[in-house]
Amino acid sequence: MTVRLYDSRAAAVVDLVPLVDGQVSMYVCGPTVQSSPHIGHLRSALVYDVWRRWLTYRGYRVTLVRNVTDIDDKVLDLAAGTDEPWFARAYRVEREFTAAYDALGILPPTYEPRATASVPQMHEIIERLIERGHAYAAADGTGDVYFDTGSWESYGALTRQRREDMVEATDADPRGKRDPRDFALWKGAKPGEPTTATWDSPWGPGRPGWHIECSAMSRRYLGPAFDIHGGGLDLRFPHHENELAQSTAAGDAFASHWLHNGLVTVEGQKMSKSLGNSIFAAEFLGAARPAVVRYFLGAAHYRSSIDHHEGSLAEAEAAYDRIEGFLARAEPRLAGVVLRDAPSVPDAFAAAMDDDLSVPQALAVLHDTVRAGNAALDADDAEALGTAYHQVAAMVEVLGIDPRAAHWSGGAQDVSAAPLAALVDRLVQERADARAARDFATADRVRDDLAAAGITIEDTAAGTRWSIA
Repeated sequence: MTVRLYDSRAAAVVDLVPLVDGQVSMYVCGPTVQSSPHIGHLRSALVYDVWRRWLTYRGYRVTLVRNVTDIDDKVLDLAAGTDEPWFARAYRVEREFTAAYDALGILPPTYEPRATASVPQMHEIIERLIERGHAYAAADGTGDVYFDTGSWESYGALTRQRREDMVEATDADPRGKRDPRDFALWKGAKPGEPTTATWDSPWGPGRPGWHIECSAMSRRYLGPAFDIHGGGLDLRFPHHENELAQSTAAGDAFASHWLHNGLVTVEGQKMSKSLGNSIFAAEFLGAARPAVVRYFLGAAHYRSSIDHHEGSLAEAEAAYDRIEGFLARAEPRLAGVVLRDAPSVPDAFAAAMDDDLSVPQALAVLHDTVRAGNAALDADDAEALGTAYHQVAAMVEVLGIDPRAAHWSGGAQDVSAAPLAALVDRLVQERADARAARDFATADRVRDDLAAAGITIEDTAAGTRWSIA
């Protein structure tokens, strides 16, 4: 077994060789909690949740760190002029993100640090950079500190850019920069900014730049070297490029591999405030069951873009219903059936997931297995049905789309699911007894009552089958 992944820095699919045998350390750039989450945020968090689930299935002990950027220019700007302090806004929005993640069944990270809790660690990295000649404090006494991009020969390695071709850094006031491409490590306090957003530092009161926050938090919770750094494709430059530069310039090995997930478009267009086409998480989760939303957001390859268009959730619903329907039909017919072998995912599913998390191919195996299971149901082949059922159960658990999971509100694992199955089975048997006694009026009444309740029955050579319409 070898898990392979597309390393953005190497621009190639490579073997995952963890720094510590049997363990995988992963840092994922989490949200900047300035405003409510949209479906792009959900997609990114979901991608790394599936990576984590698959690596865990493969026997690795996974440590996943997903940060919260709770201090940032945009957080301060959006809170300005309101009655809500910036830190209260950040916490409120953070809870919105958590609620959306929970609704999709995204597992909590091992650690979820806030940037404001690691300011001393940021100071330590900045001091090392200054000592090594890769950072400088502004000569105008403003308290700003910048990374000297010209001092680091490898700057641009992640995105394969030449420094002279790069655009100016717009992450901070350029008032003390030696070069417009230099980026902020520390931002000196300015008049009018809230004092609650200011920390003491060796260079004067101020707050951290965006990029240094992730370097400090990844180092604090995973060490100077770790296995995987992940995030959205839109973060490759400048954020991830700058993280890599400042961490390696400070002497840290940093990430062995870089993963980047594709973005979500709407009717073929990038989501943006100017177009007014952003779809927020609460709206999207209200348009379909959370399990269906998860299926939709996770069905494409993680590196490709996803386009949301009219009917896309309906397509996901239909696909998910086939899985859900098979499990619901199969479960009551497997009482007392003992499998010869322990259930596991099919080899073809595992091969797809090992190959850079190829979920589309894995889903094809899942649906093929569902079809085989339905055929076994119709043929009354208990052994084949049991194998298909347990393989499907193993696959949907790995993908986080198990309809039987208790956290899916209103899903098949509702507290009423088992009593419902018992009642329907009894009514189906009552109908069968009535037909055997040629009491067709009773048989028809039972059938009509079930149909009115949304239960479809099907008479086959192997007996009567039922499903929820």
